[in-house]
Amino acid sequence: MASADSLAMQSLTKLLSQAALEDHEEVLRASNAVLKKSKSDSQAQHAKVVALLKLEQYDNALRALEDGGTKLKAELVLERAYALYRAGRLEDAIEVARQCKGRRGAQHVEAQASYRLERFPRVAQLYQELSSSRSEVSIEENELRINGGAIDSQLEWSGRGDLVQKKSPNREDLEAFETAYNAACGYIARGEFRQGRLLLKRARDLCDSSPDLNNEEKAAELLPILVQEVYALIRLGQLEEAKKLDSSIAISSIPDLSTRNIGQNNSLIVSAEASNPYLLQRLFHSTPPLLPTALPFSYQAVLLQNNAYFIDLLSLKHAGVVSSTSRHISQHPSPTLSSTTNAISVINAAAHARNATGKDGLCAILLLLSKNPLNIGLLLTAIQLHTALSNHNAAISLLTSFFERLSSLSDTANQDIRHNPGLLALLTSLYTTQSRHNEIRKTLSASTSYWQSRSPPAKPQPHSLYRATALALLSSPQVEDKQKAHTLFRHLHTQNPKDPLAAAGIVASSPTADDDTQALVASLPKIEELTKGIDAASLEAAGVPLSTTSSTKSASTKKRLADPSSSGPAGAEPPQPKKRFRKSRLPKDYEEGKVVDPERWLPMRERSSFRPRGKKAKAKQAAMTQGGGMGEKEKGEKERLELVGGAGSVKVEKTGGTGGGGAPNKKKKKAGKGKW
Repeated sequence: MASADSLAMQSLTKLLSQAALEDHEEVLRASNAVLKKSKSDSQAQHAKVVALLKLEQYDNALRALEDGGTKLKAELVLERAYALYRAGRLEDAIEVARQCKGRRGAQHVEAQASYRLERFPRVAQLYQELSSSRSEVSIEENELRINGGAIDSQLEWSGRGDLVQKKSPNREDLEAFETAYNAACGYIARGEFRQGRLLLKRARDLCDSSPDLNNEEKAAELLPILVQEVYALIRLGQLEEAKKLDSSIAISSIPDLSTRNIGQNNSLIVSAEASNPYLLQRLFHSTPPLLPTALPFSYQAVLLQNNAYFIDLLSLKHAGVVSSTSRHISQHPSPTLSSTTNAISVINAAAHARNATGKDGLCAILLLLSKNPLNIGLLLTAIQLHTALSNHNAAISLLTSFFERLSSLSDTANQDIRHNPGLLALLTSLYTTQSRHNEIRKTLSASTSYWQSRSPPAKPQPHSLYRATALALLSSPQVEDKQKAHTLFRHLHTQNPKDPLAAAGIVASSPTADDDTQALVASLPKIEELTKGIDAASLEAAGVPLSTTSSTKSASTKKRLADPSSSGPAGAEPPQPKKRFRKSRLPKDYEEGKVVDPERWLPMRERSSFRPRGKKAKAKQAAMTQGGGMGEKEKGEKERLELVGGAGSVKVEKTGGTGGGGAPNKKKKKAGKGKW
């Protein structure tokens, strides 16, 4: 028995010494032969586990590790962590990998498992630690650069772009299709679709011309690049080009199931069936369900689920959408800053309004908001509809009322939402439409004070809010506000000394110019650098107004220059174009060329052709004409005599007769009618 065991062991040792990458089946058979005779043989157990991992039989590898006992699992910690990761047991893989402290392979396994669990900040930390230390493997540096770019794009997609240190690719990133693709995904995640599409085309060209890949490998690597490019074209609104590119993709041949599902979703959007919502719904739900190990990331799953809701809304299945979305909303109490929950709240509002917009949709959503006053998704929908109807005052009233409700709640979570930079940006935008700059400064200053005094301090700090507050206070005429702006700019410069805005803000808000300020001025980019490559003449020719002084303007209004091409005298005004009237403004009996009455717009009584009727009217008309009789007032003025030297005037009485000295002629009384 012992001689047989030693013979099998010798054959295994000989086989392992001659083994190549293609001999895993032979190694597995030899290991099993040894273990049948000696189950405790550690070398055979080790060889069997490695062979199973090479053959991608991860569940069998885990069973072999369990059969080997505690000693074998302690020796093969890294192999066990990798088998757990590939078997889909991600939490167990991370726990086992952390037992291998200081081993680079274990850090890679933990990073990959954390990547699938969408713990992207931890993955970024692990790759930063790996990049900071030198590796003995030459190809690891390239792998770290590729994986680092992938995690940066995932941070952007998941809303943690603040942790990304490199926003734009360098020259090395544009020399490989993997790094160019990751950089393109980062741009697309930030909404910069044009730049992202350019990098996708660069990645496609690099993949096509790669000497390290055969035709089959090139075709497999190009599939996700093309799927991402179709998505970018859809977001850019270039549907015809997206449809043409989508027709060149063999979606059924995509090996990754989640990528295949996304490709099918893009294909439905650009297909002709998209115009028929009922057919679109049937095709969308006909895709097979994904396996647990091939599920998309959470942000991808959210977009796919939202697409399903939108198709149901187009199919007029409002009741079903209301039921499904209400169930999700009830499981996540309001208020919340979750983009997923707030997006579903918007879809729920659209279903309640039965796809109505304008005033009809606004009435339905306001009624729903009155029942859920802390639902941010409903609030934003109502504000959007108010803004579309130019009801900015109503939109501001809704948002300020929401802030007042949150201010009455004392817990920290609600106060963080009350002073959220995104909601504050919305309020300041609404204030800007009405030029309420004092309200903007007051609102931003209050929120900045809250975040600075918050205990414990928020991580990360809302530097975007600090920047907006500093800029708003800098434009204030108050000295106190400029001092606060100077303090905020100093804080921003301390956090990021390379920020040119913080340096410029310190210089602009400094009351005096000291050595520190002069050093900051020297660090700012020169005007020549900022304007380099700008053709001012072409901008002016394209319609940029010329800057003229007030004296030039006044001179141009007083005297017009003569037109050299005109035949008139110098300084003469150019002929005015003939005024044209609309037909609706012309009288019915209008004839072309006929001179119209110039007094046609005057009232009838003020025209020269007016002839009054009646004695009183004729007398009044005569008094108004030249040479007519004087009125009583004019007679009174004529019967006063001016005294010499400006001593005044005296009234001149009329005499009774034509002769002199006689008494005034009085009317005689009738006979017999006297007193006596």
